[in-house]
Amino acid sequence: GSGGPTGFTFLGFSIFRFHKILCHKPNPTKTSSEKARVHTRSRANHRSGHTHNITITITSKVTMSAIAKEATLRLGRQVPKAASYWTRALPAINAKNNFADTNPIVDPDHFKPMGSWSADKVNESRRNVPFMMTWVPGAAREKVPNMTHGEGPYLYDDQGKQYLDWTSQAVCANLGHDVPESVVQAAAQQMRELPFTYGGIGIPEVRVRLNQLMKEILPGDLQAAVYPSSGAEANEAGIMMARRVTGREKVISWYRSYHGATAHSGAATGDFRRWYGSDNVPGFVKAFNPFPLFFKHGGNNATEEESVQAALNMLEEQILNEGPDNIASIMMESVVGAGGCLVMPKGYMQGIRALCDQYGILMHVDEVMVGFGRTGKLFGFQNYDGVMPDIVSCAKGISSAAIPLSMTACSQEIMDFFEDKALGYGSTYQAHPVAMAVAYENIKYLLQENIVGRAQGMAPLFEACMQKLANDHPCIKQYRAIGMFGCFDVHDINGKNPKLQHEKAHDAFKKYKDAYTANGLVGLHRYPHIHCAPPLNITEDQLIDGFQRLDRSLYVLDDALGFDHRDDDPVAV
Repeated sequence: GSGGPTGFTFLGFSIFRFHKILCHKPNPTKTSSEKARVHTRSRANHRSGHTHNITITITSKVTMSAIAKEATLRLGRQVPKAASYWTRALPAINAKNNFADTNPIVDPDHFKPMGSWSADKVNESRRNVPFMMTWVPGAAREKVPNMTHGEGPYLYDDQGKQYLDWTSQAVCANLGHDVPESVVQAAAQQMRELPFTYGGIGIPEVRVRLNQLMKEILPGDLQAAVYPSSGAEANEAGIMMARRVTGREKVISWYRSYHGATAHSGAATGDFRRWYGSDNVPGFVKAFNPFPLFFKHGGNNATEEESVQAALNMLEEQILNEGPDNIASIMMESVVGAGGCLVMPKGYMQGIRALCDQYGILMHVDEVMVGFGRTGKLFGFQNYDGVMPDIVSCAKGISSAAIPLSMTACSQEIMDFFEDKALGYGSTYQAHPVAMAVAYENIKYLLQENIVGRAQGMAPLFEACMQKLANDHPCIKQYRAIGMFGCFDVHDINGKNPKLQHEKAHDAFKKYKDAYTANGLVGLHRYPHIHCAPPLNITEDQLIDGFQRLDRSLYVLDDALGFDHRDDDPVAV
């Protein structure tokens, strides 16, 4: 700008004159037309591109807002189009050798046959190259033995010690540790002929065969839809199905439940494993099933029928409060697994089916742990007369844990819905040919060898052993059993729960676990529950042997909790 008699000029605007005009009283002798001409000339001259002072005459009829508008208009056209930047140095990389131009140096012992490493070699590698654990701190791996081989329901460590697998690992190794030869051959043949094809690019014969077999063994109009790799993924697919079909978001599930560790399956989970990060996933609502820890539905004196009615009334009220039109599915394990082998009382599952029908909610049953024979039925929901789910998720027993595979089945109506729509779920290894070949032969073996009927036939002996141990050990509050699946509940000397989910395990449980291992048992521990779920093909003698080993271990738990031994009858629940 430049200064002059008329004042400092900035962007063609005389600040001095503008100020003077603002402060000058209007000339009453000028007409409105003259004022208008002055205003028009100054705008026209501006448009001609000449830079000079602006003359604005103010009268009492011209308001300040008009002046402000004119100033804003003139100045606004002159604003810079960008702002200058500041310089800033980025942090320097802490460069490390990523071996981009070298071949890795590996231990030559890697090229020796499997099983040739000594126990010392294995333990040295474990110390030098540790791995993480999952639901326990990493240091817990130090007490996990090195297993070398299995035979029937038994496992053997690198010291030659024998262990009876008392929970079929995570209730999944349903045929123990001798894989049927037909399963081995099926896997080898599939790996030779077609080890992999992506599910949307090629369909191998085994996928068609397994899908037909699943349709034939599933009741009603249920049929397999997708084949992921884990139970959590199967539940993810089921949740997606329910939300897509209904157009709703919420999923109701129980507090006493476990559905997996992926985002939505973890959010549907009710036990402590939800706390590791899945609690913040929206759209999941928790409800009480018929087995809360510290109260009884319907009151302490309610009959089973009254308690079931009260539990269903509570669930319906929760449905109404959440908004029935917002709820996609009610998701539940047919028999709660890790939460304590909870078999739903008569009428409860039927009541849920009726509520789902009334409010247009889909019934999603998680069969991951008990599917394929664990309860003495092929599927756990078949223990409840008249109950047919809309969605069923399975894993574990589908391959007897020989290879990762799961399955999500659904009704014909849901299948039809997706005929012209994408499911919106998938994974690279969905419908993996080798995994399906293993599952196909495994299921045929279950049928040919009548493994499910065998589990049903062993159930009376299994429960008799459960009852005897509950009778003999005062630390046992109660037990539950169905098929070849059972659970003891432990209480302390005051009749209280000695291990709530947020608490560390009582020292008594550490002594018990040491005794459990010393007595040659290996299995899953979810205190205050003690699970019993040996392989389904266990013999009667082996089953009795397992209960005798557990019996000896429970004496240690009795003593550690401060109990004297009793002879009164157990409570079966």
